[in-house]
Amino acid sequence: MKVLTTDIPGVAVIEPQVFGDERGYFLETFNDEKLTDLGFSHVFVQDNLSFSRHGVLRGLHFQYPLTQGKLVQCVQGEIWDVALDIREGSPTFGRWHAEHLSEGNHRSLFIPEGFAHGFCVLSETALVAYKCTAPYRHHQDSGIRFDDPQFAIPWPIGSPQLSPKDEGLPLYKDLKPENRPTFEG
Repeated sequence: MKVLTTDIPGVAVIEPQVFGDERGYFLETFNDEKLTDLGFSHVFVQDNLSFSRHGVLRGLHFQYPLTQGKLVQCVQGEIWDVALDIREGSPTFGRWHAEHLSEGNHRSLFIPEGFAHGFCVLSETALVAYKCTAPYRHHQDSGIRFDDPQFAIPWPIGSPQLSPKDEGLPLYKDLKPENRPTFEG
């Protein structure tokens, strides 16, 4: 198991060791002891599973003030997964990292607390599993538009399918300051 750093501190890619032969394969998707030994130590309190069809885009979501870190893995299909730093005062504010996650590469992406998260489905369908560092709180659920020009994320799909909720998300500049995550560096 490897922890790969990215150009944004805190955002990490987890690459498991895959044991395979003609019968199939086996891998550990998460091993707290091994990851802690590699310097990646987070407590996860909730697991989620999301199924989506080709062209669906979910996001960009975050929770505030009880922020959530997420460890995201695509267990079936392929997604383009994005972590966007929206923490006020962060030295990496506005920067994003995207990663292809698929059933073929078995990678996971860790999105730190205070980041917005979203993904689009590149395969016919995708099954996405993710661990969260804090429980979901409906009344703290928030988000910003996936196509916010302030961040200019070049999503690899033309006309994404959005939920009504995601269609109605505001631009970042329209969020009230008290509803924005802050950097606690």
